[in-house]
Amino acid sequence: MKSKPVKNEEEKPSRERWQKRASEELGNERVEGSSPPLLGIPLENELEYYLSHLGFPGEFPFTRGIHPAMYRSKLWTMRQRVGFGTAKNTNARLHDLLKDGETGLSIGLDHPTQIGLDPDQPKAKGKVGRNGVSVSTLNDMRVLLDGIPIDKVAVSMNINATAPILLSMMVLAGEARGVPRSHLMGTVQNDILKEFAVSGRCIYPPGPSIRLAADVVEFARKEMPKWNPISVSGYHMRQAGATAAQEVAFTLANAVAYARAVEERGISIDDFLPRLTFLFSSSVRVLEEVAKFRAARRIWAGLARDILGAKTPRAQMLRFHAQTDLSTLAVKQPELNVIRTSLEALAAILGGAQSVHTNALDEMMGPASEAAARLALRTQQIIAEESAVANTVDPVGGAWAIEEMTDTIEEDAQAYLSEIEKMGGAIVALEKGYVQNVILGEAIRKVKDREEGKEKKVGVEVHVDTEEGFSLLPTVPKGKLDAELKRAEQEAARGVKGYRSSRKGKGIEAALAELSKVTEGGQNVMGAVMIALKKGATLGEVSGVWRELYGEYQQLRW
Repeated sequence: MKSKPVKNEEEKPSRERWQKRASEELGNERVEGSSPPLLGIPLENELEYYLSHLGFPGEFPFTRGIHPAMYRSKLWTMRQRVGFGTAKNTNARLHDLLKDGETGLSIGLDHPTQIGLDPDQPKAKGKVGRNGVSVSTLNDMRVLLDGIPIDKVAVSMNINATAPILLSMMVLAGEARGVPRSHLMGTVQNDILKEFAVSGRCIYPPGPSIRLAADVVEFARKEMPKWNPISVSGYHMRQAGATAAQEVAFTLANAVAYARAVEERGISIDDFLPRLTFLFSSSVRVLEEVAKFRAARRIWAGLARDILGAKTPRAQMLRFHAQTDLSTLAVKQPELNVIRTSLEALAAILGGAQSVHTNALDEMMGPASEAAARLALRTQQIIAEESAVANTVDPVGGAWAIEEMTDTIEEDAQAYLSEIEKMGGAIVALEKGYVQNVILGEAIRKVKDREEGKEKKVGVEVHVDTEEGFSLLPTVPKGKLDAELKRAEQEAARGVKGYRSSRKGKGIEAALAELSKVTEGGQNVMGAVMIALKKGATLGEVSGVWRELYGEYQQLRW
């Protein structure tokens, strides 16, 4: 699956063309210092180096970024993942973040919502509102988005197996407020393949799961032109232990699988790929992470053009959201997490991310406190407003360490991609357990390295404070937080029971039967889902239709 070299004049790097495009993007402002001499390269040979190796920002293969002027034209979108307790709890936090200057919203859903359970179902007990917000009815979605300018601020939902249901709820909630679906901006994760690989929040077998994901894409491409209907995630694989090269390879392999599934629906690659986005982890090893993002862009440009047949530059660009690495945070001396997150955010920005989430210092212990979430957002704002790194289009381009790491990660990732392609693609590789085994092996290696002292964390294995330490921010005592979440679970369970009791005579059974018929008939399910939700069906009831048709996927032990 290795990409081919540049093959026409339009794809060849040009200093003059890049300077002209960047200047136009900045309102005809001259781009000064756009191409300084590289260390060790005589000035007369510099252009030859760029032409043969690096290219320019905004030009194929986009190693140096997808826009000619990058952040000088527009800053990245600043997000914080929010989601805890009830829709009312989370709505208040969303408003607070917008007041604090957040430019995009990212909503995390709790485990029961992820796997299609209502909060009063026995299997949901003890998990409702933890690590995400509980949303089981159309009324929940209306409360969640109450007062949020959903036609002006992009909203991302971290949901996968039940993505058709949550997106339908958002469309209906928007239309009830007079916001047409065509005006909605944002992203639904809708990446079920990585759930089979590492996260486990899958409900139905792979085949039906891919079908539902493709239904979401097909619907959004026809009716929601501003919406990103899928965000392919490497973040979860990196959290599970994958190396930088493995994260890139497995993510891009999944993206190819989705693109092929969508193309089978008659949607052209050049129409679909501009709305395909990616989610990567940004970890504390700054240079490696920067190189990873550059390699991912370069590989994807080749895959999109040479494997998938994309013809337009927008279809060949890799657009990605980066989230700082939750696995690097520590419970001991949590104030040090601010420093780790700052480095990780800087890596994402130097690497050319389009959107960034910064973890709060207390996020590994539960829902981020309000003060910690604000500090995490301020971290991005300081980088944007005070560091001046956004003033240079590609601050790291030409640095020998970065370029060498980029080449190495690309080579390693291409080897994994070739292996997956030989197997028959990402879905076959998952079914054989190949991806799971590779990530598991790497996770075991990392544990051994830590046990042997090869990897050390400040404040945990080295430079440990002998005193009690200090508290930088007020935190909620664990006992109080548990009590609040328990109350939220009870409130959510009462809410869904009350919702069901108020809907008598609305034709719900007939709507669910029609959804079953549409699903079996191979039609797009989104319209039937919306009808059922308008009749008053809950998330658990809609999901239950597909459970009856497809059964539940039994996660294998590789």
